Amino acid sequence: MTRQIRLNAFDMNCVVHQSPGLWTHPACRADTYNTLEYWTGLARTLERGKFDAIFLADVLGIYDVYQHAPRAALEGAVQVPVNDPMMLVPAMAMVTEHLGFGVTATLSYEHPYPFARRMSTLDHLTRGRIGWNIVTGYLNSAAKGMGMARQQGHDTRYEIAEDYMQVVYKLWEGSWEDGAVLRDRTTGRFADPDRIHRVAHDGPYFQLSAIHLAEPSPQRTPVLFQAGASTRGRQFAADHAECVFINGPSKQVIAPIVADIRRRAAAAGRDPRAITIFTMMTVITDTTPEAARDKYAEYRAYASEQGGLTLMSGWTGIDFAALPPDQPIRYGDHDAMTSALEAFTIADPSRSWTPREIGAHAAIGGRSPVIVGSPTEVADALQAWVDETDVDGFNLAYVVTPGTFVDFVDLVVPELQRRGAFKTDYAPGTLREKLTGPGHARLPESHPAARVRPGG
Repeated sequence: MTRQIRLNAFDMNCVVHQSPGLWTHPACRADTYNTLEYWTGLARTLERGKFDAIFLADVLGIYDVYQHAPRAALEGAVQVPVNDPMMLVPAMAMVTEHLGFGVTATLSYEHPYPFARRMSTLDHLTRGRIGWNIVTGYLNSAAKGMGMARQQGHDTRYEIAEDYMQVVYKLWEGSWEDGAVLRDRTTGRFADPDRIHRVAHDGPYFQLSAIHLAEPSPQRTPVLFQAGASTRGRQFAADHAECVFINGPSKQVIAPIVADIRRRAAAAGRDPRAITIFTMMTVITDTTPEAARDKYAEYRAYASEQGGLTLMSGWTGIDFAALPPDQPIRYGDHDAMTSALEAFTIADPSRSWTPREIGAHAAIGGRSPVIVGSPTEVADALQAWVDETDVDGFNLAYVVTPGTFVDFVDLVVPELQRRGAFKTDYAPGTLREKLTGPGHARLPESHPAARVRPGG
């Protein structure tokens, strides 16, 4: 039986997301990121293509590791300016019926009490189509912007995340019982106070005594994405995540990560197949192989390798400008995104990378592989990735927007559908139900969040 592929569009509320320099291409509209028209138009395109969700990246702070300054990021608009992703969701939800929204939010810099309300609000407004990509941050510039001298250590950030999750689980799942909302116009009773509970939490990092401010939303807890592929990040994903987003330049890097996450999930008592794993991919396609390759060559002329190194320096915590350009890089202990460094060093012993090669690679598609070809070639390649790495689907990054997404929807989606490798229509229900099946709007009893439910 042909395995169906899951697809998210990967975007960010900024000019340059994963392909620095390409915003200057005549066909690219990335610099209109600050208009509702861009986002509503993209949402309509993605729903036409039956995408599962738009996955919105975010980062607090500026990429100032490269040359120890923000100049390159500011000049090239490398993920700065960057606006709030959550503000986009209601507008896109208004023009769609099924498209899901995975929103990145860094838990290191916001107390869980107001954050839980914000996510409940989005779940209400989207009628249950919201997901949260849980990240802990990786830029010291973000920590400094929040009044700290530097960010916490990598593993400490995950300890904070564990405590954070307990708080939001209690707010979403344990504060309002099922049936607490009455909406009784005759008696004037909106809610039953006896079925609404004050959350008490006294953890190592967070303390709380409060009633959740929002009434229960369709999913209560949003669909939980997680985007950390370090060893500690994988364990966190195995314990909490429903969907995991990983990254790497080759199948040799990705396949062991997928296997490890599924193994850890099983060890945690969860069904390893219940975790949907996405890897990032960039696709350049056209009606013929030759036209696709010509398009790729044209895009290369606009790509910024310095921008690629600016991104990679921020992701890894290494100033690539200070390294010999043609000397292979080595793995070291850094407190940024450790999985980014592992992917280009120790994850694939058969391949070494120099700063020059990393800059060229990251200039189109960031850390992702790039597939160039006709719809048939692209579909072959995507199915091979699923077969050989055991990923469930892809977060598709753009080179030019919305063109990259339009090309995929018009050319590749029909080919995947013809093969039975992609859905021809949406399933009903919430985002969680669309991903896991009807009747599963809420997290299952096997998830740790269920332990804080009344009577759990």
